[in-house]
Amino acid sequence: MLKICFKLLNAVVLFVAMTTGVHAVTATKIAFVDSGNTGRSMTSAALAQRWISEHQANVVVISRAVNLNPYNVTPEPDFVRLLKPLGIDVSAHRAAQFDKGVVNFSDLIFVMTAAHRDRILADFPEAKAKVYLLSEYATNTQVEIQDAYGKDSAFYDEVFKQLNELIPLLMQKLPQKK
Repeated sequence: MLKICFKLLNAVVLFVAMTTGVHAVTATKIAFVDSGNTGRSMTSAALAQRWISEHQANVVVISRAVNLNPYNVTPEPDFVRLLKPLGIDVSAHRAAQFDKGVVNFSDLIFVMTAAHRDRILADFPEAKAKVYLLSEYATNTQVEIQDAYGKDSAFYDEVFKQLNELIPLLMQKLPQKK
């Protein structure tokens, strides 16, 4: 059923492109990954989605966990608080596990720490050319985004500030696909 829907969608896109003179452009697909997908990766994806909307970029964003806890899948309250003034509501977000489908889907995979990269590459060595430390891709530095889970609000503020500075830099560097 899903294959039929994708084929129908592709046919509609092709028809629109042919009849309007618009050429379909393939979106750049990126994944943000952290430990539980309730904090850093979710926040990165939300900030990236905001940037995509503001710049009308042809990018698709997802976020995932390398170590999903099925009993902790809702957003961390401090990140909800920090995103709210930007008009971003992540309250409906539910964490999802990183898997082979994410490797196949993504053009680029951005991790918060070297441990996340190592975990992905141990399980999916074929992803090697796609996986980057977020700061490495954004600024050519090897700075890890520390986990704020269980820390005080001031620590969340610092992590959020770091992500809010890195995401626009990362988004500007993304390749434009045709």
